[in-house]
Amino acid sequence: MSTAALSIAEVLNQPAVVPLWPTVGKALGLAESTTYQLAAEGRLPIEVIRLGRRRVARTVDLHRFLGLLPQETGAGPVYQTGSSAGNDEEAGYQPASPVEQSAPTRK
Repeated sequence: MSTAALSIAEVLNQPAVVPLWPTVGKALGLAESTTYQLAAEGRLPIEVIRLGRRRVARTVDLHRFLGLLPQETGAGPVYQTGSSAGNDEEAGYQPASPVEQSAPTRK
């Protein structure tokens, strides 16, 4: 049985914690049984949190794994996709100039 993966918009529109199935499993493109098996073996690429009988994951961990972390630009969040993550030259990355800190003066 094939499950439809979640779109980037669907992943970004989630609460602070999400259920292991269907949200995490579908975002990773896994079947339900595979998702729970990997979680039981501790092999899921994000941390699993047990809340009673429920298993959830932090949405920020899912975003980080998928390469959907917000970048602060001052004009609101801009999300980078996994295709340009880690390749700073293609993305037009310009490192900020170093900030000089002066020593405190005594009076």
